[in-house]
Amino acid sequence: MNRPALATTALALLGALSLTACTGGPVPATGKARAADPASRPDLKPFYGQRLQWADCATDGYECARLTVPRDYARPGNGRTFVLPVARAAATGPARRVGSLVYNPGGPGAGGASSLEEGMDEAFGAAVRARFDIVSFDPRGVGGSVPALTCEPAEAEAEAEAEAEAEAEETSEEASDAVAPLYPRTEADRSAAASGARTAAEDCEEHSGPILRHVGTEDAARDLDVLRAALGERRLTYLGWSYGTSLGTSYAEQFPRRVRAMVLDGAIDPSLDWSQRVISQSAGFRRSVDDYAEQCAEIAGDSCPGANPQEIRALIERLYQRAEREPLPVAEDSAYAEYGGMDATAVLDAVPMAMYTPEDQWEPLSEALREADQGDATKLGALDDEEETEDPGTAEEEQEEEDETPEPPADNSGAALTAVNCLDVPHPRSLRPYWAALAPADHAAGVYGTAGVTAELTCRDWPSGGRRPHRVDADGVPPVLVVGTTGDPATPYEESVSLAEQFPEGMLLTYEGLGHTAYGRGDACVTAKVDAYLVKRERVRPGATC
Repeated sequence: MNRPALATTALALLGALSLTACTGGPVPATGKARAADPASRPDLKPFYGQRLQWADCATDGYECARLTVPRDYARPGNGRTFVLPVARAAATGPARRVGSLVYNPGGPGAGGASSLEEGMDEAFGAAVRARFDIVSFDPRGVGGSVPALTCEPAEAEAEAEAEAEAEAEETSEEASDAVAPLYPRTEADRSAAASGARTAAEDCEEHSGPILRHVGTEDAARDLDVLRAALGERRLTYLGWSYGTSLGTSYAEQFPRRVRAMVLDGAIDPSLDWSQRVISQSAGFRRSVDDYAEQCAEIAGDSCPGANPQEIRALIERLYQRAEREPLPVAEDSAYAEYGGMDATAVLDAVPMAMYTPEDQWEPLSEALREADQGDATKLGALDDEEETEDPGTAEEEQEEEDETPEPPADNSGAALTAVNCLDVPHPRSLRPYWAALAPADHAAGVYGTAGVTAELTCRDWPSGGRRPHRVDADGVPPVLVVGTTGDPATPYEESVSLAEQFPEGMLLTYEGLGHTAYGRGDACVTAKVDAYLVKRERVRPGATC
């Protein structure tokens, strides 16, 4: 059985969004400088002393609660907080229950509580579901968190801005005709890319300024420890997919002796800097698209948009080139209609995103590519469409007026992806390093690399946390299990190998296959080994492969 679709990892969205994820924040990077147990601090005791008040969720079979955490761990007593949704699916075998297992589905920007209500517990093996309550939460600033991130104006403001933009376009043909290149070579193209990135950063500062500096992974890991205590667990059992590996790594570094068992599937290496991350992941996407061309017939059958790998590669390249000259046509009801069609960046978003679950996505991708080549990119633009979720509502606690942020959209994953990535990973303030990174990125990954570099420009004007790229420092943590997929597009296998080596007694389970992450996608070997580790803490032998 395939698990419900996971949220995208950091680096998954090209274009206006940031492309990196790592741990970050004000906590010192070395274990020798770790502070005393935060639960013993008088100003944190009210948070650590919480007990969750469970009630039935809107979805049958799940229970929901709210967790309150300090907005600023340096000043937890100032009255400013995040209130985070939590959900759980009770153990199916309560007589042999081990405890709670907390997971993060990825992102950053994926809501854990909502993913659980959508059936994410089915991603876990039967042995784990029997012995653990499956628990997840919306990280600070994400989804139903109060307050939540938004980089968008309120509805009335948005309408006014849209009218102003329409008027500007009427007086400037160039404004509407300009198409952003995937490799900005000229001064004009680079100036336009930098300006657009600056505007995106300013929008987030304007609409979420008071919380932007408080949504990093380091603070989210502290929230995870508050959740552990609120669940009544002495030690944490955790599974993180994709970005969730960054969250788990940060937790292990801050609270190594509070880990019972930890699985990190689809790992992100915290030792890479921003440019190394771009090259690592964009090269992963490029390899995955090549895998699609080579293996399309095996998985998508007759729907493949070419008779052989060469024809498929040529079609994709042809679409990129067309979209750079002029947006690809779409139907009037397409989300891209208001932009005049799909530009090159939009096409470059759609194709790599279809590499996450080949068994589900390659057939619709193939049909969409064929129709786009024939002049209709509507299906290509709809590949990542998701049903809108209900408004997450507001907390009962009132925020002080100066801290109020606009009501976030039902899905604020885009804003959270950018905010967390930019805060977590230091970025240059000067433009020169970005332009210098273009040629190496082009050499390593072609347009996937150059588009990845320009996407990082948003982070140039962003507040940064206190961490720097570093190797894992988690002395005292028990053996951590890292799962790596050899054909993973978004979190390349090499990063899983590296992360496993960085953990004391780290273990690596290799899954030889395609797609993003491994556990929960139906492979019996992966399920058996991960479940045995989570339930019995059975170690995985060196070189273990499924």
